[in-house]
Amino acid sequence: MANIIIPIPELQISFYNVLQKIRETYLHEALSKTIDTIDLSKLDKELIKFVPEKYLKLLAKNSLRGELLYAVPYLLETNPFLLGYYRLLLGFSQKEFYSSAFGTSSFKIMEIKGMLLERTKVKIPHLCKALINSAIALTDGIGSKNLSGKILDDLTLLTIGPQLRGGANVERGTAGIIDVFNVIHSIVEKSIKFSSSNKIELENAAGRKVLIEFSSDPDIVIREEIGENRYRNIVAIEIKGGKDFSNIHNRVGEAEKSHQKAKQSGYVECWTVVNVDRIDIEIAKKESPTTNSFYILSKLNSKIGNEYRDFMENIISLTGIKV
Repeated sequence: MANIIIPIPELQISFYNVLQKIRETYLHEALSKTIDTIDLSKLDKELIKFVPEKYLKLLAKNSLRGELLYAVPYLLETNPFLLGYYRLLLGFSQKEFYSSAFGTSSFKIMEIKGMLLERTKVKIPHLCKALINSAIALTDGIGSKNLSGKILDDLTLLTIGPQLRGGANVERGTAGIIDVFNVIHSIVEKSIKFSSSNKIELENAAGRKVLIEFSSDPDIVIREEIGENRYRNIVAIEIKGGKDFSNIHNRVGEAEKSHQKAKQSGYVECWTVVNVDRIDIEIAKKESPTTNSFYILSKLNSKIGNEYRDFMENIISLTGIKV
């Protein structure tokens, strides 16, 4: 009988913990806490001023208050974080919402830090009118009779899902880069002349300086100094730290684009490190023909086995350090 192994749902556990924090800052719970601290009559006056009466009545028929759907200056000035609530409710990602296309870039600090700058405060009424117009379109699209507190909460959660997953992928990607950097550090340790959190300086057997550094694209590079401000580009390493098996071949395609640039820049070797143990290496080679060697992160972290040994021997050979 085949063994069935389902891993611990680490991502969902992480999502739950982050979601609790988000609820306190951006979701309905945050809105409710703010309502407890403000002058309700002032809030009602602003809702009447900014929102067409027809749409307030449509909410009232469903026993819903206007601020659940419509942003007004009094609320955003009292709690700038609530801009995140209305953004999520309307279904826009942070990247999309705080863009020059929307004209809202200057408001991002409200959601991120809960700050309202004086130069931004004067534009809050205009922001609220734009948010209200979008919320009216949402009401019309859903149908006012279908509106409920649960539906509004569900809509915000639907927006949060990709945001949480994107954040988790970034964290995993960063962690993967650090893991590979630390594995390399342990291999070259005896030849290190200087090291920091993102850079290692070696002296190889020929007495030349070799640099191992974090880079934006590719993730880690290894270069040998051959003269003043002149380098031989030795290795470009792309690390795909996400564990999502269904997406790994797309990530390998991304690595290929980076490696093609690296080859144009003169890098001798291009390596790709993935964090998915079940990857089909033969398929991966077709998706990234520029990759000279593929490595699996868990096997490098283990520091045992043929794959780690191959990685170690390649590092020693290409940097030219003494063993």
